[in-house]
Amino acid sequence: MRISYSALDSYQNCSLKYKFQNIDHIKTPKSKEAVFGTTIHDTMKFIHTPAILSPTVDEALEHFSNAWNPTVFETPDEERAAFSQGVKIIQDYYQKNNPANFNIVDLESRFQIEIGSGENKHIVSGIIDRIDKTENGYEIIDYKTTKKMPSQDKVDNDLQLSVYLQAFLARYPKEIANIEKLTVSLYYLKHGVKLSATRTVEQLKKSEELFLDVIAQIESGKFEPNITPLCDWCGYQNICPMWRHKFKELRKIDTAEIDSAINEYVELKSAISLTKDRLAEIQETILSYMDQEGVERVFGAQGIIARSLRKTYKYDDKKIREILEPLDKWESVLKVDGVALKQILGVLPFDARTEIEKAKVVDKETKTLAVKKK
Repeated sequence: MRISYSALDSYQNCSLKYKFQNIDHIKTPKSKEAVFGTTIHDTMKFIHTPAILSPTVDEALEHFSNAWNPTVFETPDEERAAFSQGVKIIQDYYQKNNPANFNIVDLESRFQIEIGSGENKHIVSGIIDRIDKTENGYEIIDYKTTKKMPSQDKVDNDLQLSVYLQAFLARYPKEIANIEKLTVSLYYLKHGVKLSATRTVEQLKKSEELFLDVIAQIESGKFEPNITPLCDWCGYQNICPMWRHKFKELRKIDTAEIDSAINEYVELKSAISLTKDRLAEIQETILSYMDQEGVERVFGAQGIIARSLRKTYKYDDKKIREILEPLDKWESVLKVDGVALKQILGVLPFDARTEIEKAKVVDKETKTLAVKKK
C-alpha cells in the first residue's frame, strides 16, 4: 500500500472519510481553514527560502497578501478577521525569529520511505515543512495553524514527527548514530510556540508498528463513520450516514409519516411518562427507514435521532491467563471482564495490551436509538 501520513491521520479520525477521500476519490472544495493554512505555509516557505538577504517582515506580508484568497469566506467580516489573523501570525513570527539566523537544509521536502518487510511492505509519503542544521545536529519542523495547542506529551509521542524523522534518516542514514541530537518540533504559529522533542530508535520501531497496525485496519475494509468536532469542517456530510438526513430538503424523499415519526419519537423519549409500546412502534418505523435510506442519523424539527450498535465483549480466559501470568498480574483479575482488565491495563507493557485486545471478541450486538433534542 502507498499511503501518506495525512491519509492515515484521516483514517484514525474517521475511517469513512478516509474511504471517501482515498478509495472513492470523491472531491470536495477546500475548506476556508485549509486555504488559510496553505497560504500561511506558503508564506513561511517564502520567508525561509535561502537568499543573499532574507525577506523583511513587510516583504513577507506583501507575499501573504498577494497569495490571499478572499472568495472562500462566507462574509466580509469573516474574511477580514482571517486576514488580520494571518498578518498577526507573520508579525509575531518575525518578533521571535530572525530568518537570517537559521541554516536551512530543505523546505517542503517530499519523501517516500518503506516500512514493514516481505509481503507486509508499504510506502509512506509526505512533505516535511522544514529541516534545519543546528549547532549539534538537525531539527525537523512542522508548522501548525490549528487553534488548539496540545500538551508536551502529545509532541513526545506524535506519530507524524516519528515518520518525518524516519524519512530524514532514510535520506541521511549515518545520522542514526547521532539520534539523540536530532530534534523534532511542532511550531504552533497562532500561539507563537514551538514544542520540541527527541526520539530513540526503540520509539521509531514502536511508531512503525503502530503505522503498520493502522494499515492492517485499513486493509480489512471496514470503514465506519465517527462523529467528532471535526465533522463541522467535513465536506462529506451530504453523503455521510451520520449527517445525510440533514440535507433531506435537497434529496426530496421524505414523507410526512417519517417526519411525524421523528418528531414524535424525540418528544416521547424526553417525556417523563413514556408510552413504551408507542415508542417501540415508532422506533421500528425509524429503524426501517434508516435501513431503507442508508442513514445512521435522522433530523427532525424537535431534534436528532442517532442509531448506535452497542457491543458487549467477552474474553478468552485461557489466552488472558497466558498473557498475565508471566507478568504476575493474573491474580489481580478475579473475574475476566472489561472492568477488571481495565484496572490493570495502564501498567501493562504495550505488547501485553495489544495481545489482550486481540483476545477480545464480540459477545452481543444491540441496535439502539439516542436522542439529541434541540
